[in-house]
Amino acid sequence: MKSISVNEFKERRIRLMEQMEEGSIAIIPSAQEIIRNNDVHFGFRQNSDFQYLTGFDEPDALAVLMPGREQAEYVLFVRDKDKEREIWDGYRAGPDGAVSEYGADDAFPIDDIDDILPGLMEGKTRVYAHMGVDSGFDHQLMTWLNQIRSKVRQGAVPPDDFSDIAHLLHDMRLKKSKQEIAIMADAAKLSAAAHMRAMRSCKPGMWEYQLQAEIEHECMMGGSPRPAYTAIVGGGRNACVLHYVENNQKLNDGDLVLIDAGAELQYYASDITRTFPVNGKFSTEQRAIYDLVLKSQYAAIDAVKPGATWIEPHNVVVRILTEGLVELGLLKGDVKKLIEEEAFKEFFMHKTGHWLGMDVHDVGDYKVGGEWRVLEPGMVLTIEPGIYISPDNQDVEEKWRGIGVRIEDDVVVTKDGCNVLSEAVIKDPQDIEALMQGGQQGLF
Repeated sequence: MKSISVNEFKERRIRLMEQMEEGSIAIIPSAQEIIRNNDVHFGFRQNSDFQYLTGFDEPDALAVLMPGREQAEYVLFVRDKDKEREIWDGYRAGPDGAVSEYGADDAFPIDDIDDILPGLMEGKTRVYAHMGVDSGFDHQLMTWLNQIRSKVRQGAVPPDDFSDIAHLLHDMRLKKSKQEIAIMADAAKLSAAAHMRAMRSCKPGMWEYQLQAEIEHECMMGGSPRPAYTAIVGGGRNACVLHYVENNQKLNDGDLVLIDAGAELQYYASDITRTFPVNGKFSTEQRAIYDLVLKSQYAAIDAVKPGATWIEPHNVVVRILTEGLVELGLLKGDVKKLIEEEAFKEFFMHKTGHWLGMDVHDVGDYKVGGEWRVLEPGMVLTIEPGIYISPDNQDVEEKWRGIGVRIEDDVVVTKDGCNVLSEAVIKDPQDIEALMQGGQQGLF
């Protein structure tokens, strides 16, 4: 299985330190274990920024970067080795492992941090950290600062400037390396196989959570430790709820089902949506809406290229969907005026995509200096137009009500256009029907 090399983690830290002010320090905490109930924890998932810089997959850790420091530019604080706790909770790298396995210049037990970190902060011109994200960490940071301030009369020099590290770090994360893109391609390929499995196994009378189980089984058997996000499996009217996650309703003959699901591999997300008929055959109205959404998606993907702005694919989708909704009689009026008035938002109320990476809604600004960001090679985004006709919409004929369609793919910007990482999962309606009808026949 592909993974990020120790050298790439090191290169990331070097690039970040090159952007930091001389004589500064960066302090980045790991994620913490969260209690689910009593003494049972939720599954641990490392903080993406911490993972991006360290590759260290344990809780109760903290990374410190000090550009230009002779003794050690990169220091890790980690849990100490503890044979008794490791019997119960699993093995720990310990300070020695943090150096030998994860490339730290030096490492200390996390229990010693209050004694050591104020000394590392003392005399620094600026402290880079995530500000206002975790109140507990903010309090801890101020405690260390106050320790230094309490010794000012003894000659201690506290930092006098604090900066949010997110701006520097998240711009780095926005553009993916070849290693990152290769992992994301594998995640998308695995998710594609899972969506195809769901299509083949779907039949009237199943429950939404059973399709979710098919998706997650395929992903975990393929090497994914967890989903990139909670799967959306919405049958019938539930497809019109954008973030529907209950997944507890029966799938009915004649309805569509919308599945938005993706695997995570090596901390990188995939994010794919497909919509298909529960019984394997689109109705006339379902097919009309589906074809319109698919047409807009193909056009939006064609608009993804270096030099285009983030908003251009969305504008393409808005125009095509508005024109199509007018042709179908779901909107009435002049297309240009309808777009200006945003009348389309009754049926398409979200943007056409988002950044994708270590987080499914990944970091990175969409505007820079008030202007939409220009796409560059290495950026990965989703393209996901949709039409959602509320079952309660009395302004449209009953035959349209409750139809929800979204089609989503993962797209990487290349030097001369883009590549669709998730192209392995079919979306042509005739291909979907052929696959499903073959699969359903095999189930009886």
